[in-house]
Amino acid sequence: MRIDIITALPDLFDSVFQRGVVGRGIRRGDLLIQVHDLHDYASDRHRTVDDKPYGGGAGMVFKPEPLHRAVLAVRRTDRRRRPWVVYLSPQGRILNQTVAASLARRKWLVLIAGRYEGIDERAMRDVDEELSIGDYVLTGGEFAAMVVTDVVGRYAKGVVKERDSLCNESFIGKFLDHPHYTRPAVYRRMRVPDVLLSGDHRRIREYRLKESIRATLRKRPELLRTAHLTVSEKRLLDEIRKEEYRHG
Repeated sequence: MRIDIITALPDLFDSVFQRGVVGRGIRRGDLLIQVHDLHDYASDRHRTVDDKPYGGGAGMVFKPEPLHRAVLAVRRTDRRRRPWVVYLSPQGRILNQTVAASLARRKWLVLIAGRYEGIDERAMRDVDEELSIGDYVLTGGEFAAMVVTDVVGRYAKGVVKERDSLCNESFIGKFLDHPHYTRPAVYRRMRVPDVLLSGDHRRIREYRLKESIRATLRKRPELLRTAHLTVSEKRLLDEIRKEEYRHG
């Protein structure tokens, strides 16, 4: 998988992807991340990439020419295939795990990190999709680009060693993830649930499913309203609701 990031502040990315599973994936060659300085594609000696908006108003706007040159230069590095160009914008569709998985299937992404008031509308001709990481305002698209790279990059083959972990996380399926425990078995007089120490894999699977449903009911109940539950999942949900009612 390859991800190119076009930004006016390339230094922000210097150490972000050096650690963790993404950093390991880069070192192993499973994931290629390249950061491009938008100023390198400016045409004047001051390397100007932004200007005041026509019609007046606060802030600055990214000029269309440097952005077009940057996207074109990235595309020319591999003429055998075409990247999917994503502009990180508060007006885009919201990133979630399903969106991340669909982006990962593209295999090559170009992320444009906007700043200020955004980009000149004419530069949108080079954009395939607008994407937002949430309904709030950041100081720049660089932080959104980091989030998208981390979320999508984990899908690159070899980046996450245990592939099952990609299938058993919150937002992958219908429910949030179940609680996790590790050593010691007793901590501050709190014990790890006996079922997890039993070695009975069938009981462990059912316990984890039930606790996933419980976590979803407690933290994100709206997800259950649209989930298509099996008969056994409905039974577990009924049990949980009775248990939660008894415990106040």
